[in-house]
Amino acid sequence: MAGLMGRGLGQTRPEVAAVALGVVALVVAHAAQLAGNVPCALCYLERWPYRVAVLLGVLAWALPGVRFWVRPLLVVALAAGAAIAFVHVGVEFGWWKSPLPECAAPILNPHSVHDLLASMPARPSKPCDDPTDLIPGLPVSMAQMNLMYALFGTGLIAMSMRGGKPA
Repeated sequence: MAGLMGRGLGQTRPEVAAVALGVVALVVAHAAQLAGNVPCALCYLERWPYRVAVLLGVLAWALPGVRFWVRPLLVVALAAGAAIAFVHVGVEFGWWKSPLPECAAPILNPHSVHDLLASMPARPSKPCDDPTDLIPGLPVSMAQMNLMYALFGTGLIAMSMRGGKPA
C-alpha cells in the first residue's frame, strides 16, 4: 500500500491500485454473501474481472519487466467488469434478458414426479433480475454500485498510467 500513500490518485502505480481495487471488491462481495445476501449467476461472473486484476497487478509488481504489457490489461480487466455490471443492471431494470441460462427459470416438461425432482437444481439460485441492496433503505443495488466502482477503477488505472494527466 506504500504506492498509494503520499501520492495523488493520478500518481498511483497502476498495479498497486488494481490489487487494492480488486481485493476491496472481492472482500465486499464475500462479506455481503456471509451476511446473508444470495448472489446470482451474474453476481458471480462480476467477481472474475477483479480476480484477474489482482492476479495481473501482482504479476506486474513482482516482475517489473512485464509491466509495460500488463498495465493495459488492467484497464481491460476493469472495463470488462464494468461491462458485465452494465449487463447486470440492464437485467435488473428489465431492459433485456440475462445472457446466462442460470438466470432463467427452467422449462420443466416432466413426465413424472421423479423426472421433476431429478431436473431441479441441488440448491436454488437467485434470479438475476432481483436486485440486492447492500445498504438497507438505499435504492441502489449491488450491481449498480459495482458498475460505478468498476468505472471509477477503470478511470483510476487509466489515469495512473498517464501520470495523472487528463486525455
